[in-house]
Amino acid sequence: MSPHERAFPGEPDEPDAAGGPAPDRPGTRTSADFTIDLGSHELLRRAHVLDAVGPDWDPVAVLHGEEAAYELLYSGLDAEQQRMYDELVSAGVLPRRGGGHAAA
Repeated sequence: MSPHERAFPGEPDEPDAAGGPAPDRPGTRTSADFTIDLGSHELLRRAHVLDAVGPDWDPVAVLHGEEAAYELLYSGLDAEQQRMYDELVSAGVLPRRGGGHAAA
């Protein structure tokens, strides 16, 4: 059987139920272990990201903008919406802000 073809149930190259070698071919393995070092690729990816955002990118300003948007998103809730927000915060779905109240 070619290594690129799939073994059908009952064929000699089929592994046993535990994923080990086929019973009639002792010492054979059904999978290969390998390692890939992605360190150099990660450095290249980071370089491309920093190049794309440009020299004017200010991460602190971006974070403040995200915080302001979050506060605006959960401000002005009516009583039912506030109850649901508080429930989601209590359940850990949303982070606690302003003492637990969105409009705070």
